[in-house]
Amino acid sequence: MQQIDPTAWIAASAELYGKIQVGAEASLWPKCVIRAEAQEVRIGAHTNVQDFAMIHIGYDNPTIIGEFCSITHHATVHGAVVEDDCLIGINAVIMDGAVIGRGSIVAPGAVVTEGKLIAPNSIVAGVPAKVIKERDNAAENRLNAWNYWRNARAFRRGEHRAWDGEAFARFTAEKRKELGLA
Repeated sequence: MQQIDPTAWIAASAELYGKIQVGAEASLWPKCVIRAEAQEVRIGAHTNVQDFAMIHIGYDNPTIIGEFCSITHHATVHGAVVEDDCLIGINAVIMDGAVIGRGSIVAPGAVVTEGKLIAPNSIVAGVPAKVIKERDNAAENRLNAWNYWRNARAFRRGEHRAWDGEAFARFTAEKRKELGLA
Protein backbone atom coordinates (compact mmCIF):
# COMPACT_ATOMS: atom_id res chain seq x y z
CA MET A 1 0.00 0.00 0.00
CA GLN A 2 1.48 3.31 -1.04
CA GLN A 3 0.46 6.73 0.22
CA ILE A 4 1.93 9.37 -2.05
CA ASP A 5 0.99 12.97 -1.35
CA PRO A 6 -0.41 14.49 -4.56
CA THR A 7 2.05 17.41 -4.31
CA ALA A 8 5.07 15.07 -4.39
CA TRP A 9 6.99 14.79 -7.67
CA ILE A 10 8.10 11.33 -8.73
CA ALA A 11 10.30 10.81 -11.78
CA ALA A 12 8.92 8.31 -14.28
CA SER A 13 11.93 6.02 -13.78
CA ALA A 14 11.74 5.94 -9.97
CA GLU A 15 10.76 2.49 -8.70
CA LEU A 16 8.55 2.05 -5.61
CA TYR A 17 7.55 -1.30 -4.15
CA GLY A 18 5.65 -2.15 -0.98
CA LYS A 19 4.38 -0.05 1.92
CA ILE A 20 5.67 3.47 1.24
CA GLN A 21 4.56 6.91 2.39
CA VAL A 22 5.82 10.03 0.61
CA GLY A 23 5.09 13.41 2.18
CA ALA A 24 3.96 16.72 0.74
CA GLU A 25 6.27 18.43 -1.76
CA ALA A 26 8.82 15.59 -1.57
CA SER A 27 10.65 14.54 -4.73
CA LEU A 28 11.90 11.19 -5.97
CA TRP A 29 14.45 11.56 -8.75
CA PRO A 30 15.37 9.37 -11.76
CA LYS A 31 16.37 5.78 -11.09
CA CYS A 32 15.93 5.89 -7.31
CA VAL A 33 14.55 2.67 -5.85
CA ILE A 34 12.43 2.35 -2.72
CA ARG A 35 11.50 -1.15 -1.52
CA ALA A 36 9.51 -2.25 1.51
CA GLU A 37 8.82 -5.99 1.36
CA ALA A 38 8.36 -5.93 5.15
CA GLN A 39 8.16 -3.01 7.56
CA GLU A 40 7.61 0.34 5.80
CA VAL A 41 9.37 3.34 4.29
CA ARG A 42 8.27 6.86 5.26
CA ILE A 43 9.67 9.92 3.52
CA GLY A 44 8.86 13.31 5.02
CA ALA A 45 7.66 16.53 3.45
CA HIS A 46 10.10 18.49 1.26
CA THR A 47 12.59 15.61 1.28
CA ASN A 48 14.39 14.68 -1.91
CA VAL A 49 15.67 11.23 -2.83
CA GLN A 50 18.10 11.81 -5.66
CA ASP A 51 19.16 9.85 -8.72
CA PHE A 52 20.18 6.20 -8.12
CA ALA A 53 19.59 6.32 -4.36
CA MET A 54 18.44 3.07 -2.72
CA ILE A 55 15.99 3.16 0.17
CA HIS A 56 15.24 -0.26 1.68
CA ILE A 57 13.94 -1.66 4.95
CA GLY A 58 15.72 -4.02 7.32
CA TYR A 59 14.02 -7.26 8.29
CA ASP A 60 13.25 -5.77 11.70
CA ASN A 61 13.61 -2.06 10.95
CA PRO A 62 11.49 0.36 8.94
CA THR A 63 13.20 3.21 7.14
CA ILE A 64 12.04 6.61 8.28
CA ILE A 65 13.37 9.77 6.66
CA GLY A 66 12.27 13.09 8.13
CA GLU A 67 11.33 16.41 6.58
CA PHE A 68 13.65 18.66 4.54
CA CYS A 69 16.25 15.93 4.01
CA SER A 70 18.43 15.31 0.98
CA ILE A 71 19.35 11.72 0.22
CA THR A 72 21.89 12.38 -2.50
CA HIS A 73 23.00 10.42 -5.57
CA HIS A 74 23.82 6.73 -5.06
CA ALA A 75 23.25 6.89 -1.28
CA THR A 76 21.75 3.87 0.49
CA VAL A 77 19.51 4.10 3.55
CA HIS A 78 18.74 0.59 4.82
CA GLY A 79 16.40 0.08 7.78
CA ALA A 80 17.50 3.31 9.46
CA VAL A 81 16.13 6.61 10.73
CA VAL A 82 17.22 9.95 9.30
CA GLU A 83 15.76 12.80 11.33
CA ASP A 84 14.66 16.19 9.92
CA ASP A 85 17.03 18.59 8.13
CA CYS A 86 19.76 16.06 7.28
CA LEU A 87 21.94 15.65 4.22
CA ILE A 88 23.19 12.18 3.33
CA GLY A 89 26.14 12.55 0.95
CA ILE A 90 26.82 10.91 -2.39
CA ASN A 91 27.52 7.16 -2.06
CA ALA A 92 27.00 7.21 1.72
CA VAL A 93 25.51 4.12 3.37
CA ILE A 94 23.30 4.13 6.48
CA MET A 95 22.71 0.61 7.85
CA ASP A 96 20.00 -1.13 9.88
CA GLY A 97 19.04 0.42 13.19
CA ALA A 98 21.23 3.50 12.75
CA VAL A 99 19.80 6.91 13.65
CA ILE A 100 21.08 10.13 12.11
CA GLY A 101 20.18 13.04 14.41
CA ARG A 102 18.48 16.20 13.21
CA GLY A 103 20.59 18.75 11.36
CA SER A 104 23.41 16.31 10.58
CA ILE A 105 25.52 15.67 7.50
CA VAL A 106 26.83 12.26 6.48
CA ALA A 107 29.83 12.85 4.23
CA PRO A 108 30.10 11.31 0.76
CA GLY A 109 31.21 7.68 0.88
CA ALA A 110 30.74 7.34 4.65
CA VAL A 111 29.37 4.10 6.08
CA VAL A 112 27.23 4.41 9.20
CA THR A 113 27.23 0.91 10.66
CA GLU A 114 24.32 -1.03 12.15
CA GLY A 115 22.82 0.45 15.29
CA LYS A 116 25.05 3.55 15.30
CA LEU A 117 23.41 6.58 16.93
CA ILE A 118 24.58 9.91 15.53
CA ALA A 119 23.78 12.89 17.76
CA PRO A 120 21.93 15.87 16.27
CA ASN A 121 24.08 18.54 14.56
CA SER A 122 26.90 16.16 13.69
CA ILE A 123 29.11 15.83 10.65
CA VAL A 124 30.19 12.24 10.17
CA ALA A 125 32.72 10.80 7.75
CA GLY A 126 34.76 7.68 7.13
CA VAL A 127 34.43 3.92 7.00
CA PRO A 128 33.15 3.22 9.55
CA ALA A 129 31.68 6.68 10.01
CA LYS A 130 32.74 8.75 13.01
CA VAL A 131 31.71 12.21 14.15
CA ILE A 132 34.37 14.63 12.92
CA LYS A 133 32.66 17.88 13.86
CA GLU A 134 29.62 19.19 15.71
CA ARG A 135 27.70 22.06 14.12
CA ASP A 136 24.05 22.87 13.49
CA ASN A 137 23.68 22.18 9.76
CA ALA A 138 19.87 22.33 9.70
CA ALA A 139 19.51 25.67 7.89
CA GLU A 140 22.03 24.82 5.15
CA ASN A 141 20.52 21.35 4.73
CA ARG A 142 17.05 22.88 4.55
CA LEU A 143 18.24 25.31 1.87
CA ASN A 144 19.42 22.34 -0.20
CA ALA A 145 16.01 20.70 0.21
CA TRP A 146 14.27 23.96 -0.82
CA ASN A 147 16.41 24.04 -3.98
CA TYR A 148 15.33 20.49 -4.83
CA TRP A 149 11.72 21.46 -4.13
CA ARG A 150 12.07 24.29 -6.64
CA ASN A 151 13.75 21.98 -9.13
CA ALA A 152 10.99 19.35 -8.78
CA ARG A 153 8.32 21.96 -9.49
CA ALA A 154 10.19 22.94 -12.66
CA PHE A 155 10.65 19.32 -13.75
CA ARG A 156 6.92 18.74 -13.29
CA ARG A 157 6.43 21.50 -15.93
CA GLY A 158 9.10 20.00 -18.23
CA GLU A 159 11.66 22.69 -17.39
CA HIS A 160 15.14 21.38 -16.64
CA ARG A 161 17.08 24.58 -15.83
CA ALA A 162 15.54 25.67 -12.53
CA TRP A 163 18.90 26.51 -10.97
CA ASP A 164 19.89 29.02 -13.63
CA GLY A 165 19.28 32.73 -13.96
CA GLU A 166 18.09 35.70 -11.95
CA ALA A 167 14.90 34.05 -10.68
CA PHE A 168 16.95 31.29 -9.04
CA ALA A 169 19.38 33.82 -7.55
CA ARG A 170 16.42 35.73 -6.05
CA PHE A 171 14.83 32.53 -4.73
CA THR A 172 18.08 31.44 -3.10
CA ALA A 173 18.66 34.88 -1.56
CA GLU A 174 15.11 34.93 -0.15
CA LYS A 175 15.46 31.43 1.32
CA ARG A 176 18.89 32.25 2.79
CA LYS A 177 17.37 35.29 4.51
CA GLU A 178 14.33 33.31 5.69
CA LEU A 179 16.65 30.62 7.16
CA GLY A 180 18.95 33.15 8.82
CA LEU A 181 21.85 32.43 6.48
CA ALA A 182 22.11 35.87 4.88
